[in-house]
Amino acid sequence: MRKMQYFVLLWGCAALSVVTGYAQAQDIKGTPQVLYGSLFVAVQEQKLFPDSKTFADAIAVEPVEKIMQAYEQQSQRSGFDLKSFVTRYFRFEAEPASGYKSGKEDICTHIRNLWPVLTRQPADTPVGSSLLPLKYPYVVPGGRFREIYYWDSYFTMLGLRYSDEKKLMRSMVQNFADLIMRYGHVPNGNRSYYLSRSQPPFFALMVDLLAEEEGNQVYPEFLPALKQEYDFWMEGAEQLAGGQNYRRVVRMNDGSLLNRYYSDSAMPRDESWREDVATAARSGRDAGDVYRDLRAAAESGWDFSSRWLENPQDLATIRTLDIVPVDLNSLLYHLEQVLMQAYALEGDNPSAEAFKVRGEARKQAINDYLWNDNTGSFADYVISKHQLSQAITAAGIFPLLFSLADDIQAERVTIATAEHLLQEGGLLTTTVKTGQQWDAPNVWAPLQWIAVKGFGNYGKDMLATQIARNWTDTVLHNYRSTGALKEKYTAYQNSADAGGGEYPNQDGFGWTNGVLLAMLKMFPNLPVAKSCPAQ
Repeated sequence: MRKMQYFVLLWGCAALSVVTGYAQAQDIKGTPQVLYGSLFVAVQEQKLFPDSKTFADAIAVEPVEKIMQAYEQQSQRSGFDLKSFVTRYFRFEAEPASGYKSGKEDICTHIRNLWPVLTRQPADTPVGSSLLPLKYPYVVPGGRFREIYYWDSYFTMLGLRYSDEKKLMRSMVQNFADLIMRYGHVPNGNRSYYLSRSQPPFFALMVDLLAEEEGNQVYPEFLPALKQEYDFWMEGAEQLAGGQNYRRVVRMNDGSLLNRYYSDSAMPRDESWREDVATAARSGRDAGDVYRDLRAAAESGWDFSSRWLENPQDLATIRTLDIVPVDLNSLLYHLEQVLMQAYALEGDNPSAEAFKVRGEARKQAINDYLWNDNTGSFADYVISKHQLSQAITAAGIFPLLFSLADDIQAERVTIATAEHLLQEGGLLTTTVKTGQQWDAPNVWAPLQWIAVKGFGNYGKDMLATQIARNWTDTVLHNYRSTGALKEKYTAYQNSADAGGGEYPNQDGFGWTNGVLLAMLKMFPNLPVAKSCPAQ
């Protein structure tokens, strides 16, 4: 009861902020947690569904006011059946990609056959859903992920490009541009409950990918969205003195500007409400602070990882807002480069020059603050301790993707990666086993691609090829035994399925499909290509 009273108080305060901030300014009616209040809490606390996301994605069949009025009346009666009530007033989407398994067709044909299964049309947004409508067709990852996801989509687009789905690739970019212009940023996904956070800013890379197909006129076309996304990440920067931070911006003591992940909400995540409440209760900290750290880690895409934890073995010690992440700042450097190019193509030389200066300043700050000479790797910076993390992670390879390292640094990152992260199943995310899914022993498609491209930029072709070979062999081996493509894999081919985190490993799977096809194009002599005549 005490927990319930606490949450209702928290919900009441936060709901006012959400409703007045998002509902009015961004034309949405609120998240399921806000809309359904005590009903939402009851459903989650009683574990009506094994996955907290199920009810967050439920589709109301009656207006919210009518549902809540009925709940307030009926829940007071003896013998009230919550599950029957929910079944009466909500319907639930199926998971069309789940169980789509073959194993009889080659892996490339399987991926091409999956695109229609994973594609959604704009008209697919039902009334009464937490889905945010999109204007153009889009591809979802698969399994429990029935909506578009931000950084997933870039890696999915790699596969669309090599599947002759270029019209769909453009639609994806148009959807993200529209989301930016509508909400001021790209939400984590197109759900109302994802609006309080974004994800790693890959939009500029999406525009690059489209420009490779259609030409440089793409950059001026999407310039307004590129600039709006930049403004979102940099909001408040001009008012900060050295040693201060605000939202997603951190001004270092010497005046340099870097960024961190953040969340605009200090409530439990709708899709993981039960898990977040339990984590906050164990933490001994202010619950709102814990919720914001959890949400910020979700914004990073690495939810969850020892990167964000004071004690790597205890999620309750999460401290995401205290971290300046190397991958985020590398991506924002790239955004600054793309804005410089877009303004130059527009003929706006003063703006182009301004972003050139900003990019050069960020490059210097990344090398000053995020290079760890002791470990020979790029790393995250812990704000409160004024020191670098000593962890070697795949995030430290991002600077190589954007040519932020000098040749000596690139050589040292190559050595550190080969020694600490490379395994028979691909590149580890971190070296630490914690039970979190973005730690060892799991390997993830997007990080394999980042590494392969990054090391390729510096002529480290032997390591790049080895990473590609190890990971694609793992994917093919798993496909032959399961008939499915997975969200994540394990670095050890003969071990159990990859796990950890808040939900089981999912089938589908957008970014695995995309990265596999892209690697086959880059490395046509990989063993997996022999089993893929469709290439």
